[in-house]
Amino acid sequence: MPVPASRLKIAIAYFLIYVVWGSTYFFIGLCLHDFPPFVLGAIRFSVAGAAMLAICKLHGERLFKRGLIIKSAVSGIVLLFIDQAVIMFAQRFVSSSLVAIMASSTTLWIMLLDIPMWKQNFKSPATVIGILLGFIGVSLLYLEQLYNEKPNGSHHEYGMLLLIGGCISWACGTLYSKYKTATEESTDGLAGAAWQMLGASVMFSICAGMTGDFRNIQLTSVSQYTWLSLAYLITFGSMMAYTAYIWLLKVRPATEVATHAYVNPVVAVIIGVGLGHEDVTLIQISGLAVILLSIMLVNRRQNTE
Repeated sequence: MPVPASRLKIAIAYFLIYVVWGSTYFFIGLCLHDFPPFVLGAIRFSVAGAAMLAICKLHGERLFKRGLIIKSAVSGIVLLFIDQAVIMFAQRFVSSSLVAIMASSTTLWIMLLDIPMWKQNFKSPATVIGILLGFIGVSLLYLEQLYNEKPNGSHHEYGMLLLIGGCISWACGTLYSKYKTATEESTDGLAGAAWQMLGASVMFSICAGMTGDFRNIQLTSVSQYTWLSLAYLITFGSMMAYTAYIWLLKVRPATEVATHAYVNPVVAVIIGVGLGHEDVTLIQISGLAVILLSIMLVNRRQNTE
C-alpha cells in the first residue's frame, strides 16, 4: 500500500516527471547528433548513478545490500536500458515529438500488465472503453507512419514498432520496481534508483564495446550544445526526474504516477516544434488526443471509486 508523504514533496516530484521528463525527448535528440545511442546511455546513467550513490551515502543510506542491488539492477535493465535504448534508436526514424506521443500509451500498458490490480482496474466498462480508445490512438499513429510516403525509402514504421516494445518494457520495469524493489528500501531511500541507473549503464557500456562505438567516438568533435544537453539529461532527467519517479511509485499508486503521460507528450511537442522546428501532423495530434482522452477516462473512473 502507498505510504504517507508530504504534499510538497509529492507536488515537486510530479512537476519533475510531468514537465522535466517531457523536455528530455528533445535533448536526447540533440545528443544523438554527436553520441551513438549506446555511448550516450553509458555516459548518462553511469555518471548519474554514481552521483546518486554518493548522495545516498552522505544521507547515511545502506548501499550494499545484496537484495537491493540485484533487484534494482534487474529493474534498471528493463526500465532504463531497454526503454531508453529503444527511444534513442527510434529517434533515428521519427521525431522526438512523435516518440513522446507514442510513449504516452505507457499508462495503458501498465494497466494491462498490473495483474494484482486487474480486479480493480477492469471492474468498470469505462476502464475497458478507455483502454480500447488508447490503442485506437496508437494504431492511428502507426498506420500513418506505415502508409505515408517517406524520403529516401526510410522505414518510419520500424521506429513505431520499437516504441511499442519500449512502452511495454517501461511498463514491466515500472511494475517490477513497485512490487519487488520497494520492499528493499526505506520510504525515503533512493539507493535503489542509483543502482538501477548503474545497472543500465553496465548494459549500455557492454553494447557500446561490442559495437565499437567507444572506439569510434571523437570527444573533441562533440559540440558545446551536446555537452550541455547531456548535462541536462544527467542532472534533471536522471538524478532528479527519474529518482522522483521511483520515489512516487513507493508512495502513490502506479496508475496515478503513470499519468505523467498526460503532460510529457504535450511538453515534448511544444519544445520540438518551438525549438527543433519539427513537423507535427493532424493525425499525430489526433492520435495524441485519443490516447490522452482514454487515459483521462480510465483515471477519472478510478479516482471516483
